[in-house]
Amino acid sequence: MNTIKLFESKNIRSVWNEAEDKWYFSVHDIVFILTDSSDVKQYVKRILSRDSSLKLKWGTICTLVEMKAADGKNRKILAANSQGLLRIIQSIPSPKAEPFKLWLAQVGSERIEEIENPELAIQRTRETYKLKGYSDEWIEKRMRSIAIREELTEEWSERGIKEQKEYAILTAQISKATFGLTPSEYKEVKNLKTENLRDHMTDLELIFSMLGEASTTAIVKTQNPQGFTENKKVAKQGGDVAGNARKELENKTGKSIISSENFKQIGEKKQKKLK
Repeated sequence: MNTIKLFESKNIRSVWNEAEDKWYFSVHDIVFILTDSSDVKQYVKRILSRDSSLKLKWGTICTLVEMKAADGKNRKILAANSQGLLRIIQSIPSPKAEPFKLWLAQVGSERIEEIENPELAIQRTRETYKLKGYSDEWIEKRMRSIAIREELTEEWSERGIKEQKEYAILTAQISKATFGLTPSEYKEVKNLKTENLRDHMTDLELIFSMLGEASTTAIVKTQNPQGFTENKKVAKQGGDVAGNARKELENKTGKSIISSENFKQIGEKKQKKLK
């Protein structure tokens, strides 16, 4: 998304939607940069006349979002989130759009391969973290945390949790009991927006996060709660186990487990130590 926002060094207007946890981008800016069209509205009309599938979904892909207009005033501007934006780019017959189309084809191909062979997904995740500069020790903890998370969500799914919103609330319940912070509050502490919170956790933060979810999974298997309300109570119980352990360690060390550092800051410190 950073590549899209700064494509060819031209700023594309964008707005962060807190409620949806997503970026929204100006459709006009993207189409203009990829086509150099002097009349973007007419160009979009031609795209829709050629792509009936996109035309049918246009109302759900695009929405009006308040952004700065050319005159410097805030106005409602047609915008799309990253998924909608990439769908629009697919329909633009321009050489400038080809890199995005090739990338989409590659991602789609890799996803199919991972469905057929799940070990590939694990391997690629490790490689991605390695390329970003994470240590082998941290990567092992992160991979373990992903496995623990998947086991918990499977248990929730079997007990009637289906909506994404419900998963988010249950996760927030565990986090609040473990750290005293919901994930969104934790992101504010670490000065994060779109980034994955756990990708910016220290070793101890990851460990206690895992303990909260692993404890919840164990209690779920024992108590067999059904539906959202019962699972919410168990989520707090599991988080309390990790929260009590966190507080005990903090009392022993006199240091808070909760850190305002994000991965960029942690990585810079490690580089200084190596020098």
